[in-house]
Amino acid sequence: MAASRCLTAATTALAAVLASATPVQAHLIGTRLGDFYAGALHPATDINDVVLWLALGMLAGSLGAQRGRWLVILFPLGLGVGFFLAATVGLSVGGAATNAALIGALGLLLAAGLRLSAPLLALAGFALAITRGMANASGTEAVTNVPLFAAGLVCAGYATITLVMALVIAFRQAEAGQATAWRGIALRALGGWIAAIGLMMIGFTLAGPGNV
Repeated sequence: MAASRCLTAATTALAAVLASATPVQAHLIGTRLGDFYAGALHPATDINDVVLWLALGMLAGSLGAQRGRWLVILFPLGLGVGFFLAATVGLSVGGAATNAALIGALGLLLAAGLRLSAPLLALAGFALAITRGMANASGTEAVTNVPLFAAGLVCAGYATITLVMALVIAFRQAEAGQATAWRGIALRALGGWIAAIGLMMIGFTLAGPGNV
């Protein structure tokens, strides 16, 4: 009971942080390490990117290599497309409520254990990547080398999705019978917590910053 209350409190606190978080500018990183590394590290400054990328990778990994393999190409490609749409024509999609809804949806899909088809998963991952590519374009400044920044972002997306998927697939492949069935249950439980975070983020966003 006490552990459950602690988990609930921690989830609520994380949702509040996510709902009120704003991306940190990558100027200092770019100054010290260069624009490529600024682009690669910029997603780590936005907790929405952290949760969404990890949740998508876990969902794809839970569906297996055959269904998730297209994301290895389409996710970084979508990041690049979204980034250049925002950087060149100023196109922007989504906001705090959209991010919260996406987090909740990915969590629900993982928790429900739905067997999405490979084309549907690829399309969803590509669309999500476009929105996050647009969001990360806000990390550039007038002096930023945009192609280098974009290359870093794309490489980070490729590495993250590939590693998370591989870890989840390896974790699930050890599941050989009833004795290790807890592995699948653990992933679905984690999906439930991700969904809960997304739902609470929606509530905090609708309530407004003064009411969080």
